[in-house]
Amino acid sequence: MAKQLKITLVRSKYGWSKKQRGTIAALGLRRIRHTVVKPDNPCIRGMIEKVKHLVKVEEIDG
Repeated sequence: MAKQLKITLVRSKYGWSKKQRGTIAALGLRRIRHTVVKPDNPCIRGMIEKVKHLVKVEEIDG
């Protein structure tokens, strides 16, 4: 199976640009310490790159 990414919001989304808040919402993150599992693909990696200062990412084998 393909690898997956475990993404956790570790800093508040408030105080950052509207685009960054939108990216957090598009990833499915709702509150601090909320975790989602997404497939490891270039689209998701690009979204993570835009908000890397707000999230923690771990690779897991799916």
